[in-house]
Amino acid sequence: MFSNKSTTSFLLIITLIGNPITGQSDSTPLTLDHFLEWEKVVIPALSGGLGPQISPDGSKVVYSRRHIDKINDRWVSNLWIMNIDGSRNRFLTKGSGAKWSPDGTRIAFIRKGEPKGAQIFLRWMDDEGATTQITNGEYGPGGLSWSPDGNSIAFTMMVPSNESWNVELPDRPEGANWTAEAKVVTRLNYRRDYVGYSDEGYRHIFVVSATRGTPRQLTNGDWNHSAPSWTPDGSEILFSSLRIPDAEYEFRESEIYAVDVKSKVIRQLTTRPGPDSNPIVSPDGKMVVYIGHDKTDATYFERKLYIMNLDGSKPKDISGNLDRTPRNPIWAPDNSGVYFYALDTGSENIFFAPVRGNPRSITEGKHVLTLSSISSNGRAVGTLSNANIPGDIVTYRLKRPKLERLTYVNDDILSDIELGNLEELWYESADNYKIHGWVVKPPNFDPSKKYPLMLSIHGGPHGMFSAMSPMMWFEWQHYATNGYVVLYTNPRGSGGYGSQFGNAIKNAYPDRDLLDLMAGVDTVVNRGYIDTENMFVYGCSGGGVLTAWTVAHTDRFAAASCECPVTNWMSFVGTTDGVGWYRNFKELPWDDPSEHLRRSPLMYVGNVKTPTLLVTGEKDLRTPMGQTEEFYQALRFLKVPTAMVRLQDEWHAYFYRPSNHMRMLAYRRSWFEKYKTE
Repeated sequence: MFSNKSTTSFLLIITLIGNPITGQSDSTPLTLDHFLEWEKVVIPALSGGLGPQISPDGSKVVYSRRHIDKINDRWVSNLWIMNIDGSRNRFLTKGSGAKWSPDGTRIAFIRKGEPKGAQIFLRWMDDEGATTQITNGEYGPGGLSWSPDGNSIAFTMMVPSNESWNVELPDRPEGANWTAEAKVVTRLNYRRDYVGYSDEGYRHIFVVSATRGTPRQLTNGDWNHSAPSWTPDGSEILFSSLRIPDAEYEFRESEIYAVDVKSKVIRQLTTRPGPDSNPIVSPDGKMVVYIGHDKTDATYFERKLYIMNLDGSKPKDISGNLDRTPRNPIWAPDNSGVYFYALDTGSENIFFAPVRGNPRSITEGKHVLTLSSISSNGRAVGTLSNANIPGDIVTYRLKRPKLERLTYVNDDILSDIELGNLEELWYESADNYKIHGWVVKPPNFDPSKKYPLMLSIHGGPHGMFSAMSPMMWFEWQHYATNGYVVLYTNPRGSGGYGSQFGNAIKNAYPDRDLLDLMAGVDTVVNRGYIDTENMFVYGCSGGGVLTAWTVAHTDRFAAASCECPVTNWMSFVGTTDGVGWYRNFKELPWDDPSEHLRRSPLMYVGNVKTPTLLVTGEKDLRTPMGQTEEFYQALRFLKVPTAMVRLQDEWHAYFYRPSNHMRMLAYRRSWFEKYKTE
């Protein structure tokens, strides 16, 4: 774990406002019925802005809270508000993505409006609480950013740029029911998972009056623009883009620009080869912090934190010896440096990078702690997840942090449920790698008994399982309460352990990961409480790749669930939603297909004896259904026990429709139970 011995870190003490979750003697198991009542607080994304937002004076917190609409089978986000001590926690309005105005009198947020789709709304935060819609565009806005004077809002929005291609056909007979016009594709990257076709236009920077009016488009051209950030004087907006010819052919490349709000003149601030993004101007307007890294062909590289002068001069890496990617950087109010959170050795914690000096850890702990916003008096809010907390909002002071938990969104469900205990483990794998993992044990665990094992494999492949990931929390505890020991690890290639560890699978994925996964299984088996006749393996996306690879290289598992996998790299690289995967091999497949074939689970399907379930969403564009079909048909042809589950109205993974998430948990467990021996 990163630490800086020359600086001081504070070990966090969690102050629980209310009663913590405790198991009861008359506890009930965690079932799928509970999932229908599950709620989530929205965590800050890598680009920031979606997590809980503290008011400028530090007195209140607005946050997005999600629940399941059981009738329409969807997640619904609403805005809630509470005092900074957690009191008066209440529903505020429908919508999401709230941002406080600089004076704290209003919030801007997104919700469905007229004439259709997502629109920007304003709500006055006085007793009257008047709300008004201030945009009425055809395409949804994003990346809201208030001007310093509170009079305007910058945002991004798609501008159509379809090429016209008129072809002549015979006149359509009267009353004829011809099919719709063909979709003509001319862009390199033309579709995206969870979106569909993404080539209708490009996202541009707009500004709209906070009192409503016609949005002004500040950027133009056939390029995408993101992350608008105002200068303190309101004269310019910084953003990231790549405004060069054939930009879509550049791999991992972007620059930071500034546009004059009045004249629309654009100037370029960065020129270093490699991606630069997420610009944030310092409170005094003199410096800009941004995230990036040098150009590299590494498959994984921890990004760095940079500062530069507002004119783009004197760029400087302030990451020091912190080999971790900074997330959601926020300037200290006194311009002394930047706060951020980072994935670090299976946890997430808060760090501070001074303008001069080395970064230091602000918090420590085996948890998932994020930073989402800071008030003028140094009070911060973020989200927390750990073995006992699925995900809630916390507040803390940055100078001397002590976490104060503000929400308890799932305590009503968990109050009479005894949870499985979480145990951390480190073990040695091949090539002298030290691998990190965890075991969730069933409630009332008895080490003298034998338990079935589930090995859960993360995706990415450069993802990272956390001590208790908010996304996986329910899943792992659900299986533990049903009698399984759940093992999850971060094999080489995982994020959060430095660039060298993450890049260790370059041109070697998924072969080397398997060694780390099996070493983890051996470690737990050697403890004596695993029924080795009843071990199971599953994973989605990158985890699906490794599940398919696992059953093709070992017969030690009683059954497997291979979810949203890649099984044939030859057919995958040209059908996934982007061309970046061409770069993850030494040669292009038409020049030399040998590596693509050598690393494809399909090429080893003749070795599979393990009953293998295959699951993918019908709309999946990241690991398209064909990848599942190729493996399924080969297994069926070879008479290996298999079944293919095609989730309806579902994109990559199974998080779009709540019912599909429950189906996945149920199908997986049912498949394992089918092949469990007594």
